[in-house]
Amino acid sequence: MSSARRAAVIVNPVKVDDFRRTVEKALAARGFAEPLWLETTEDDAGVTMARRAIDDEVDLVLVAGGDGTVRVVCAELAGTGIPAGVLPAGTGNLLARNLGISLELETALAEVLDGSDRRIDSVLVEGDQLPADRFVVMAGLGLDAAIIADAPDDLKKRAGWAAYVVSTLRNLNHPSVRVEIIVDNQAAVRRRARTVVIGNVGTLQANIPLLPDAAPDDGRIDAVVLTPRRITQWPRLVLGLVVKSWREEHLQRFTGRRIQVRAERTVQRQLDGDTVSDGTSLSAEVDASALVVRVP
Repeated sequence: MSSARRAAVIVNPVKVDDFRRTVEKALAARGFAEPLWLETTEDDAGVTMARRAIDDEVDLVLVAGGDGTVRVVCAELAGTGIPAGVLPAGTGNLLARNLGISLELETALAEVLDGSDRRIDSVLVEGDQLPADRFVVMAGLGLDAAIIADAPDDLKKRAGWAAYVVSTLRNLNHPSVRVEIIVDNQAAVRRRARTVVIGNVGTLQANIPLLPDAAPDDGRIDAVVLTPRRITQWPRLVLGLVVKSWREEHLQRFTGRRIQVRAERTVQRQLDGDTVSDGTSLSAEVDASALVVRVP
């Protein structure tokens, strides 16, 4: 007789007691053995914990934390075949949102534990001053990274993703930078941009379709370039983001298997909602169907 299935739970250890009881109860109700409980630390957002789960050959990894923790764990799980079950516990929760997972813990647990496995793409990323890495949601440079860096932690705790709205309004005059974008083997496109975002999924908080054609399992990545020259051009641009049929000259989208962006000077950068070192380039390439996730 085979032994019971076992899950690892990788969790950011804030407010963990009630969470732990809830998760253990849900797992036990479905016949799982006692889970391997792994807490992230300030110095390690999940790398060591994910490797431990892989070494222990668990059947499922539940990851509860912000988009950064989810990214780090999913980067390690890519290519292993071990499914990741995302339990939203951060500010953005963008992977969970794009996979249709509830933002309420008990509902999310049921959806993940009773759900089905789905293969999605992982995205390999590198750049100057940036070790080779992966993301599952979005990477960006310019305004996009400045908004993330400037969202106050205390406001994020109190107001959730609305903190990013406040930060966006503060940063609308973020300086433009000349960028060169190369999609697959096509000719380089040059723009003066406020921001460039490369995405594996397309929807932001409040269901804003930043990359409306992006799907996490289509073997492609998408990019959007925002090029408003003046603050007065932002309202039309936002309309262009929300209404797909609206033609907006300061908004351009691309899609391909490999997207390279190079800026003429050092700018801020982010991966899945976490700021990384400043630099001039981001190069992203899809690793198709590399990651197994649990979906409702």
